[in-house]
Amino acid sequence: MQGVPDQFNDEKDKAQFRHLPQLPGVELYHAHISRYAFEPHTHEAFGIGTVTWGAERFRYRGVQHVAATDSIVLMNPDELHTGEAATEDGWQYRMIYLEPEILESVTGSRNWSFSDVVKHDPLRAGHISQLINGLWSENDALAQQGLLLNLIETFQPYARHLPSGPKESAHRFEQIRDYLHDNYMQPVTLDELAAVVSLSPYHFQRTFKAHFHVTPHQMLMAIRLWHAKRLLTNGMLAAQVAAASGLTDQAHLTRAFSQRYGITPVRYQKQVALAFKE
Repeated sequence: MQGVPDQFNDEKDKAQFRHLPQLPGVELYHAHISRYAFEPHTHEAFGIGTVTWGAERFRYRGVQHVAATDSIVLMNPDELHTGEAATEDGWQYRMIYLEPEILESVTGSRNWSFSDVVKHDPLRAGHISQLINGLWSENDALAQQGLLLNLIETFQPYARHLPSGPKESAHRFEQIRDYLHDNYMQPVTLDELAAVVSLSPYHFQRTFKAHFHVTPHQMLMAIRLWHAKRLLTNGMLAAQVAAASGLTDQAHLTRAFSQRYGITPVRYQKQVALAFKE
């Protein structure tokens, strides 16, 4: 760990990211969170990890879950979720975020999905934790690729593969998610979103929240912050990232980023940039 992010109020709270230049589409994350409560955020990637100590409480798809020690967490891409301690001293966990393309490329299997977000499996959780740690410390590209394959094979029994075929018409609210992705850099109004699906503004907002379990603004902010992570990873200055992500200024970026990821944008950028200097 490289210290506590500025926004953490408890000295026990730590978070660190790592990218692997030889494995684009992979992000590693280690954290110990005691007091911090993460606001709703999303990852445009599959999130797989283990709780190695303590327990976490989080909201996912509108349902509260608790992941205790030796639990495996399995999240699908683009799912908004929260996170907070479920025990007095918090929880420690390790995660790997895999973009769908690399998951499909490594395995040759398409249409991945997880139906259960938490599985208590001490043996498999321990194996996953060891493999994530191995990836974190390994610098040889061939070794990293082997570790990644072993890791995916370890959690693959919990996955299902949806059948391929013609896509059904998207649910009307999926249109809104697409609209937010297309317009995240612009100011967006409730009237504007409601017009996309031909509903009155407040009826739209109630129905949207019933479908996604978050407000339109929460989803928009999650999308903006995901884009901010990408831009920071690519080396863009934080002040420029704010404007490019549809946020007011760098202070707005710092506050929103820290609330969702538990780390400042500048610290995040320094951590992921280290991988490219080794």
